Amino acid sequence: MTIRSPIKHCRNCGAAVVYRVPDDGDTHERAVCPACDTIHYENPLNVVGTVPYLGERVLLCKRNIEPRWGKWTLPAGFMELGESTAEGAARETHEEAGAQIEMEGLFTVLSVPRVGQVHLFYRARLLSDVFDPGFETIEARLFTQDEIPWEEIAFRTVRETLERYFADRARGHFGVHAFDIL
Repeated sequence: MTIRSPIKHCRNCGAAVVYRVPDDGDTHERAVCPACDTIHYENPLNVVGTVPYLGERVLLCKRNIEPRWGKWTLPAGFMELGESTAEGAARETHEEAGAQIEMEGLFTVLSVPRVGQVHLFYRARLLSDVFDPGFETIEARLFTQDEIPWEEIAFRTVRETLERYFADRARGHFGVHAFDIL
């Protein structure tokens, strides 16, 4: 399935674009400007976040925005230009939960082609159990594995990440998990 957000006009000169395979050896249909020959690439968005933990508990945020208002999620959001994936994950954790963390390793990389996104979650050790959630979060709270409201988790990427986190913790070794959500 090809996800296309229609580009109608060239960002360089304003002319109407056409969709075709460029003459440069490319193999994908792209938005091409017939006036200035600019090729406009459409690439996936990166969603970055953390699995913040304190002892045996993880921090979840209750969403105050759509989609999935009122559901629980890990602190995460869209990566900004000029930041690394780890910087973006730390920023989102601070913005959404007001949590103080120490970043650890990359934990999951989840490709979600249906919506044109790649989700990257890092493990992050909480330095405190005091939170100051931002406007996107109704509540930030710590949960043990048994306390997690599994039926109220907002996104499959979050559920998959949490399941792998608890499985790795039980094994006593954290790996990096990469997979597709189809």
